[in-house]
Amino acid sequence: LDVMLPNYSGLDLCRELRQQQAAIPIIMLTSLDSEIDRVLGLEFGADDYVTKPFSMREFQARVKALLRRSQLFPPAENAAIDEPKISEPLSFDELVIHIAQRDVYLAGKALDLTAKEFDLLVYLARHAGKVFSRAQLLDEVWDYHYNGYEHTVNTHINRLRNKLKRADPKPNFIQTAWGVGYKFSNG
Repeated sequence: LDVMLPNYSGLDLCRELRQQQAAIPIIMLTSLDSEIDRVLGLEFGADDYVTKPFSMREFQARVKALLRRSQLFPPAENAAIDEPKISEPLSFDELVIHIAQRDVYLAGKALDLTAKEFDLLVYLARHAGKVFSRAQLLDEVWDYHYNGYEHTVNTHINRLRNKLKRADPKPNFIQTAWGVGYKFSNG
């Protein structure tokens, strides 16, 4: 999705797509390359932000990684054996995550998560209790390292926490490990 569409803002279109279909993967592809442009693109709901000029090989790798995380690409054969199958929901008290359907329910309420928020929640929930640094989350959830852009993890964590709190203010599933990163707590 280009930020500078002929008759419409790509950022506005990205936001509208997120409101209509939370799980659709979105990559912003644009010549706007300032830090604020990249941050805005991610905050408006893009899963990735690529600036022109770009390497076609790198772009293809990013698309494959995004599709793989979105479950549109077959899962890797070397996936961890102890991870739950995609057809089995993850359940923590009132929080239920249906991985195959990409649905999340808390206290019986459906949550409207972006693709990246969903992937982040699933990753943390699958590794409940383990603390991950921002850099580790970028490597694992975004599938590459954004040098200098670890604050994008903070943005996604904050949005995810807010959506969880709107559904049920009591549980604190995503906890901060001060000076280290974040972890998922199941109760």
